[in-house]
Amino acid sequence: MGKHWKWPVRAVIAAVLALSAAGAQAGKDRFTVDLSGEPSSLDPHLQWNPDSYYVYRNIFDNLVTRDDKGQIVPQIATAWRQLSDTQIEFTIRDDVSFHDGSKLTPQDVVFSVKRITDKAFGSPQLGQFDKIADAAATGANTVTLTTSAPYPALLAQLVKLSIVPKAAVEALGNDGFNQKPIGSGPYRFDSWQRGVAVTLARNETYWGTKGQFPVVLFRAVPDGATRLANLQAGTADLAVGLDTDQAGQLKSSQRAKALTALTERVAYLRLNTTKPPFDIPKVRQAVAHAIDKEGLTDGILGGYDKPMPELLTPVVFGWADGIKALPYDPTRAKALIGEAGAAAKDEVELATAPVFDQRIVQAIQQQLTDVGLNVKIVVSDMASYLRRAQSGPDTIPTLSFGRWSCACQDADGVLFPLLHRSSGWSAYRNAEVDTLLETARQALDPAKRLASYAAVHEIVARDVPAVPLYQSSAIYGATRNLEWQPTPNESLFLNRMRWTD
Repeated sequence: MGKHWKWPVRAVIAAVLALSAAGAQAGKDRFTVDLSGEPSSLDPHLQWNPDSYYVYRNIFDNLVTRDDKGQIVPQIATAWRQLSDTQIEFTIRDDVSFHDGSKLTPQDVVFSVKRITDKAFGSPQLGQFDKIADAAATGANTVTLTTSAPYPALLAQLVKLSIVPKAAVEALGNDGFNQKPIGSGPYRFDSWQRGVAVTLARNETYWGTKGQFPVVLFRAVPDGATRLANLQAGTADLAVGLDTDQAGQLKSSQRAKALTALTERVAYLRLNTTKPPFDIPKVRQAVAHAIDKEGLTDGILGGYDKPMPELLTPVVFGWADGIKALPYDPTRAKALIGEAGAAAKDEVELATAPVFDQRIVQAIQQQLTDVGLNVKIVVSDMASYLRRAQSGPDTIPTLSFGRWSCACQDADGVLFPLLHRSSGWSAYRNAEVDTLLETARQALDPAKRLASYAAVHEIVARDVPAVPLYQSSAIYGATRNLEWQPTPNESLFLNRMRWTD
């Protein structure tokens, strides 16, 4: 099984017991969320993982956001207008203050844009915003963004752009700001006990809809059974990342319930096409033929998730109907492995992290082994996994299991980083795909964009730089009197949650 991730178990148990005891006394004044891991960063410009996003998205406001129906709506920007094919002007709210009492201004918006697009800053989200060429305060309450070319996905990407205070970041430095983040969102940062929990407090002067919970704890509870037990015992109010078996156990619970939603996230198997044996097309095709997607979704995931033929899900712009992935055919897979000869016999690393369903990872390992590949699972913590996953083809694992979401519901945020040679996430080199992706991210005509993405899907299905697996469902456990509807973008907006009587 290779190297396993180790968590400070004694510390977690002690902390969970202490927090649980306190939680029992706190009642509805404190809302407790059990995550599968702790955030790697609370700086919204320096992260790319769900456990960070769940927490910091409540600390910061974004330029725009999505409502529960998935529509892009105002947040810090109250309105916007297209000045030209490459310029858009945003009107900025004039009634917003950061948690330190300072006023949010257009200069803070400009600073946030320039920070996340600065290559030297090294944001893992750079590929989502690198079409922005400039940002400028162009009026008392306006900011104009200029893109290097027409960029129709700009608004969809900007739903992820958190606004940070220029003065605080410059005073604290990046490390200091990560330790004590200051935003303008419905909750303010209170404390971070590393390896245990992050505590947020309600922003009592928030300009928008205020949260119902005075204090919120985000706890790091890597074991799913423990998250479920905490929920059933009443010491947690919300648990993320439950599997289908755990969801089934909640059906008879008097205290808790399961909440589910099909997400924009696609689960996939990424092949590093620059390394043996996946530099051989027939070996990549063999992998695609070896995977029984319906067996994974129905036999292991209980039918909550849906097999996918492409690297997008139907809720994402750029989805194409009629794409035919290579069918499950283990006999054909064995034959292709045999044709590849000795090159297909070397040990192949299958990289994963504990946040992913290891039942799926192990089933994939078995299916690949059955057709003649030599696959070893290597587990690392999420932060280490992500560092390797975005570090270019020389370091990207030969084979890795992942689940991708850009939280933007636009193909540009999925296909460009995963496939284009300019992206650190990409282990694929295909000039035709690069051209199609570049065309799609610049075309203002939606039909032209969709045609380009359909062509990319066809190439991926044939050339197999990745094997799309399924549209992931998000399964949460929640206390029965919590009113909340999960959405495809997997955001935990605390101010959209309510207690019911």
